Amino acid sequence: MIDDLDLGFDEAERGEKGRHRRGFARKRNGKSGGRGKTVLALLLALVLLGGIGGGAFYGFDRIQNYFVTPDYDGAGTGEVSVEIKQGALIADMAVALYDAGVIKSTKAFIEAAEANSRSKNIQPGLYKLRKQMSGESAVTAMLDLKNKIVNGVTIPEGRTAKNVYKLLSEHTKIPVKEFETAAKDPIGLGVPDWWFKRSDGKKVKPSIEGFLYPDTYEIPPKATAESVLKLMVDNFLSVTGSIQFADRVQKERGGITPYEALVVASLAQAEAGNKDDLGKVARVAYNRVYGEFPCGCLEMDVTVNYYLEASGQQTKSSKDMTAADLDNPKNPYNRKLRGLVPTPINNPGKQAMEGAMSPPPGKWLFFVAIDKQGHSAFADTYEQHQQNENKAREAGII
Repeated sequence: MIDDLDLGFDEAERGEKGRHRRGFARKRNGKSGGRGKTVLALLLALVLLGGIGGGAFYGFDRIQNYFVTPDYDGAGTGEVSVEIKQGALIADMAVALYDAGVIKSTKAFIEAAEANSRSKNIQPGLYKLRKQMSGESAVTAMLDLKNKIVNGVTIPEGRTAKNVYKLLSEHTKIPVKEFETAAKDPIGLGVPDWWFKRSDGKKVKPSIEGFLYPDTYEIPPKATAESVLKLMVDNFLSVTGSIQFADRVQKERGGITPYEALVVASLAQAEAGNKDDLGKVARVAYNRVYGEFPCGCLEMDVTVNYYLEASGQQTKSSKDMTAADLDNPKNPYNRKLRGLVPTPINNPGKQAMEGAMSPPPGKWLFFVAIDKQGHSAFADTYEQHQQNENKAREAGII
């Protein structure tokens, strides 16, 4: 008779993951889902069960499970690895744990996370957990970094793509050539095609340079060169989206495209010896290319070094660069060429991008480091610049 009432317990358990992922129950025919009908059926079942003696205990146990969150007791047994992906919400984590057999229900984990204010600190990555853990035990275990399987690699700010491949290869043992092959299609890696637009009429050949966001990454098991680079591109899009980089550049930088601002961010990242100067160096780049600098060129040695590295040659300090190095007509990153260079020259961090997005006002055209902390002095005229260079010599910087 109980079965005839169609209480829908099995259906509720099967649909539990979906309900937690969505955060709400579906509506049927414009009305709330079948929960009201199910509750009515439960009440009828209770009345009926009250008259059938010992069999009522079995039925009552099933009904109780509907109202009480299904949960295991204790810290569980055995061992299992669970991956929590970047950007996962608590509900997403619950589904991953449920699928791995860690928790008895997604609801058990969600309720335990809601009861623990520290649950918001659970990080993405790979965790070593146990099967059949209580929701509370699972939350506690994931907050203990001893249970986090660390397979992270840190990509510093300002590294070129070529250097990034080398760092990734050393950590993952994936050959550099596989990263180079995957990088040939930046749009396929997730960079929207609208990024590769310029306002100066120069043709853009899509490059991954600039889009491999510097950060510490947890490399998932069985990662490929393509999946790792996609992870970095996705992080770039997330960070630039959070600071509204593209929107603000288009609104505030007088017709300069987001890609051109990204080029400037990479220049600032390479040239600034101190984070305090990132925005000022970006302003110098804008002033030289779009302002009153006679040649309309960058005249920054870092662009020469980028070409040297990209073409397999040894990079040099400014004092060791020859006239042939500085003004090589075959070098598309020639410091004397008018306008911005073809691509970013490295992968800048958030502060460099913020500096290029919203640089401080100033008419500076020159700068030189003047102390051992890397701070620079900025000048509007070459005469002022020469005075700053004298200060730098006195300080033993140049």
